[in-house]
Amino acid sequence: MATRTPASTKPARFADLTRDPAQQAFLLLRSVFTIAPIAFGLDKFFNLLTHWPNYLAPWVNQIVPGTAQQAMYAVGVIEIVAGILVAVRPRWGALVVAAWLAGIIINLLTTASFYDVALRDFGLLVGALALSRLATVTRPETSTKPQSGSRHATSNVG
Repeated sequence: MATRTPASTKPARFADLTRDPAQQAFLLLRSVFTIAPIAFGLDKFFNLLTHWPNYLAPWVNQIVPGTAQQAMYAVGVIEIVAGILVAVRPRWGALVVAAWLAGIIINLLTTASFYDVALRDFGLLVGALALSRLATVTRPETSTKPQSGSRHATSNVG
């Protein structure tokens, strides 16, 4: 027979996660913006999901040294680093991802054939900006106590 643990003995971090929608949103976005850039970055080396050089605008291909595939190797490294940065410093990493997505959107719009992907990436850019904002008030990696300016803060006046 399984025993139930009273809610009062659960770790504070888990209790905060189950009650606070902002914390939940932060963790969801942080997870996605860590995993996705790393996964897409790794795929730039293998072209399993798609043939990535096809997405490179001709004018970009003309100004970067080497072949389009070699440019995708550099893109892959940048995406992997961006994903790791989101994992360790979500506030700043999310801004790096948002800036990177802005560059991707410009590239896609100038190919005149990937408007649907550009629109999707715009949605991702907005999500990355939301993650950066949430990271300013949600810091699970530094403390389990509510921050003084948060709506969950309590007074210790005794």
